Amino acid sequence: MKYIFFIAVFNALFFAILILQKKKALHDKILIYWLLYLGLYTGIYTLFSETLFTGFHLLSAGFISLLMLHGPFLYLYIAALIEQTFQFNWKNLLHFLPFVLFNIFLLVASLFPEISGRIRLDHIDSEQGIPLLFNLFLILTALSGPVYFLLSIRLFRKMDIDIFNNFSTAETINPDWLRKLVYSFGAIWTVLIIFASIHHLFHFFSWVFCTDGLFLSLSFFIMLIGYFGLKQKEIFIHYPGQEIEYVTEPKAKYARTLLKEKDIEIYADKITHFMSLEKPYLDADLTLPQLAGMLEMPAHHLSRVINEKFKVNFFDFVNRYRVEEVKSKIDNPRFDNLSLLGIAFDCGFNTKSAFNRVFKKITGQTPTKYKKQS
Repeated sequence: MKYIFFIAVFNALFFAILILQKKKALHDKILIYWLLYLGLYTGIYTLFSETLFTGFHLLSAGFISLLMLHGPFLYLYIAALIEQTFQFNWKNLLHFLPFVLFNIFLLVASLFPEISGRIRLDHIDSEQGIPLLFNLFLILTALSGPVYFLLSIRLFRKMDIDIFNNFSTAETINPDWLRKLVYSFGAIWTVLIIFASIHHLFHFFSWVFCTDGLFLSLSFFIMLIGYFGLKQKEIFIHYPGQEIEYVTEPKAKYARTLLKEKDIEIYADKITHFMSLEKPYLDADLTLPQLAGMLEMPAHHLSRVINEKFKVNFFDFVNRYRVEEVKSKIDNPRFDNLSLLGIAFDCGFNTKSAFNRVFKKITGQTPTKYKKQS
């Protein structure tokens, strides 16, 4: 199993170096520090696990406290990736406060042998009684992972809204890999933490089983987060000297936008006419700010009209036009020489999977079935 741990350590350092070569956005910088922390953490466990928990009681407790860093790194990485206005400031440092307090407690305890001698993870001399505050910090450590996984799920829900309100194609930017990673490893991590807590409280299972399980799952997590994190593109890109107005405010805040019903009707007619005449949806990478620029109207006005007048988000609005364009070409004998995928690419879709999924969502049937009926 140690070979797997060493491979994970190498991967953490390797991917951190590769990401360092990229044109780094803020989420990339957070990922670099996250990978360095994970690599160092896993490396220390691999080299010293046999003696750490039996010969160095306070150090082993401090080592366990490092688990409190994993959740904050995950949360801040996702926030930096999906929130266009995210900036790292002192408030973000509050996420690391429990870790700091835990280690201040250990530092103070080290000055009092009658307390430090009772801080153990191997249950030897447990009849003396483990300090209550130490148990409290262990509980906070156990809860840290599940809590941050739940907070991350909330961010994913916001991400879905923001992406589908601003982009007509999501495949190249949507970090669905991260969602799956968080869901799967969140469940595994929570189960293992429960086992570790049961071991500490009731002495069931072995300590090696708990720690090896945690670091085995962590090793696979390192390999996956490094590989996919390296490939992840920035979502809300801002170019120097250009103002790009993405709409990421909740619908409730539309009330602040001064737009009369008469203006909404005028905008709706203008949008419909432009979409039919100019066919901007043929551009596979069309975004809300781009379309707003073509229409010479504020992006938040365009978003409001699409949401309230057409009752859809930007993604569905644009892809409805693409699907209708596909259907018209399927029905036209002039395009019989083109495959379905060729027609899809001509109409603004850029992947086969996106085309099939969107077409079936809008029409209720697959493109192949529609072509046969046609």
